[in-house]
Amino acid sequence: MIIYTSVTNSYIPKARVLAESVKQFHPDWKFILLLSDSIPDKFNLSREDFDEILTLEQLSFPNKKAWTFGHTVVELCTAVKGLAAEFIVEEYHDEKIMYLDPDIKVFNSLEPLNQLLDIYDILLTPHLLDVENTLDAIQDNEISALKHGIYNLGFFAVRTSGQGLDFIRWWAKRLFHFCSNDIPNGLFTDQRWCDLAPCFFDKLYIVRDRGYNVATWNIAFRPLSRSSNGSLFAGSTLLRFYHFTGYDSGAGLGMLKKYATDQDVANEIWDGYGADLERADHGNSNFSTWIYDHYDNGETIPQEARRLYRSREDLIAAFPDPYSVIEPSFKSWYALHQLTLPDNTPSEPLNSPNLGGITWIRKFSNSVQKRKKKYFGSNKS
Repeated sequence: MIIYTSVTNSYIPKARVLAESVKQFHPDWKFILLLSDSIPDKFNLSREDFDEILTLEQLSFPNKKAWTFGHTVVELCTAVKGLAAEFIVEEYHDEKIMYLDPDIKVFNSLEPLNQLLDIYDILLTPHLLDVENTLDAIQDNEISALKHGIYNLGFFAVRTSGQGLDFIRWWAKRLFHFCSNDIPNGLFTDQRWCDLAPCFFDKLYIVRDRGYNVATWNIAFRPLSRSSNGSLFAGSTLLRFYHFTGYDSGAGLGMLKKYATDQDVANEIWDGYGADLERADHGNSNFSTWIYDHYDNGETIPQEARRLYRSREDLIAAFPDPYSVIEPSFKSWYALHQLTLPDNTPSEPLNSPNLGGITWIRKFSNSVQKRKKKYFGSNKS
């Protein structure tokens, strides 16, 4: 089994907590840190619970500068998950791969998942297993799942053959081209794609054991408790891993208070997780920057600029290195036009005097059709 997680520098402390918890129960499982960033100063792999670091430079795909520029930090960390899975299959030839989000902590053995992969090719966990009973909970959890995805892709596991390999290749292609936070148009990074997965892959197993992927969106139906010997339970089953979504923003704690206010053990493990992060150097300024966050002159890249650039093939062709500030540059072009995309639809192309008379004549619809033709071999959806 190979386990991997996807981070930028700011999430390395969380990944440390995850890796340590995995190694506690599975010291022989390889743990790979997928890093979409530069390696921090004074980072010493030999002192970490990570077995290896995998960087974007090691992944083979075209137009890396243009591609990374077109993604926010969250989009990038999810978009590379499929590419990394393909790389791991080709490089390591292990039979099984598991992905865990960096803000997860393992509390008991994951061996049952290993055994399930002897029977099934793909494992996914749904956000919810229970029908909500109040309007608040329906909005917070059921409607949220409809918007963000039925399955939580903070976890998946696959065999690296058969339908497992088919799944990796299918998912990786979708993420390379269409991993965006665009809920109005049916996408939420990597998750919404897997709503389709049970339709395409009949060897997919939906893990309904309540001990896996416990989080604030389902904790009301999986009350945490501790047995006399200290083992943690979610409902009547062992707590396998907990997903601390929204820890940094405070949103997770707010939802915990809303849906688990009377669960002392739940509050205890959140306090314990905070202590774990502090020991792992969470908040250290050494982990505060992201290499793709700024132009080459250090100026922060606006999110709207990323969205516009990604949506316009004419801009991608004109500025293959959008980070560059050597003129003519995308930065100057964007500053001149100050385009915004309030409705997620790119503005009409403009003439740009910066580019020696290049005329921006391609409309977004034509751009989309060309991408479809290039990728799918036809103009059909």
